[in-house]
Amino acid sequence: MIGVVLALVSAAAYGMSDFLGGIASRQVAALRVVLLSYPISALIIAVAAAFVGGEFSWRSMLFGAASGVVMALAMWWFYIALAEGPMSVVSPLTAVIVAGIPVIVGVLIGERPSGISYAGIALAIVAVIMVSREPKGVEDHTVSGANAPRFTRRVAWFTVGSGVCFALSFIFTNEIEVGTGLWPLVVARTVASVIVIAVATGTRQLGRPPLTILGLAVLVATLDVIATITLLYALQGGLLSLVSVLVALYPAVTVLLAVLVLKERVGGWQVAGMGLALAAVAAIAANG
Repeated sequence: MIGVVLALVSAAAYGMSDFLGGIASRQVAALRVVLLSYPISALIIAVAAAFVGGEFSWRSMLFGAASGVVMALAMWWFYIALAEGPMSVVSPLTAVIVAGIPVIVGVLIGERPSGISYAGIALAIVAVIMVSREPKGVEDHTVSGANAPRFTRRVAWFTVGSGVCFALSFIFTNEIEVGTGLWPLVVARTVASVIVIAVATGTRQLGRPPLTILGLAVLVATLDVIATITLLYALQGGLLSLVSVLVALYPAVTVLLAVLVLKERVGGWQVAGMGLALAAVAAIAANG
């Protein structure tokens, strides 16, 4: 049961972080948001790792580095998609990919959840699809007309790319060995920060980020650290196929915040999807 709780905490933190990251990336270029939040998160995790301790493992460090590479790409592309497209569609659609790929990998490596857990997995995937359905005739509710964010082909490519990279990050994190502490996560965030800085340099976006988003960046980084640490411990105490699908329910938080803060409208399908997500959690929790 502790694995289920940790996975849900991770989902909530990811959902809030994605919402705030999307808000920040509508004020400045998406890459500049990550340019601030990733080094901050690396510093926070490093401080925490010093207290947690853990044994050194080259294997875990390498998987941490691999996770950092794909996560850097995932967050950058995801923030671009959130900035250019409707948040209530981009976030849940990404979650479908994030949930689906680790489930397939988990089964391929020999995981065998119970029958009711398989039902919960199916319900969770259907739930995020339902939540991703935008209300009919609605494209965006923060702006109107030609400036309204649309789910274009470009947004779709960034959404799919970020989803695949997020899924790979979960899979690589699952390979981090128990007892290595948080140091593999420090490596992951450090590698991700280096990649982001390199990309920013190559695209001529490197420079002092605007102080207007500093507060948001700190919040995004803090929530990201909470989500990442709880994800690691949830994976170490549970099955990849179950934990990943629970964490993939984070859009419920993102959509709820989009409705409450940005006044985006929520349709009947989305409400039903959120209800189905609760049923999925109950079914999966029965296994853990």
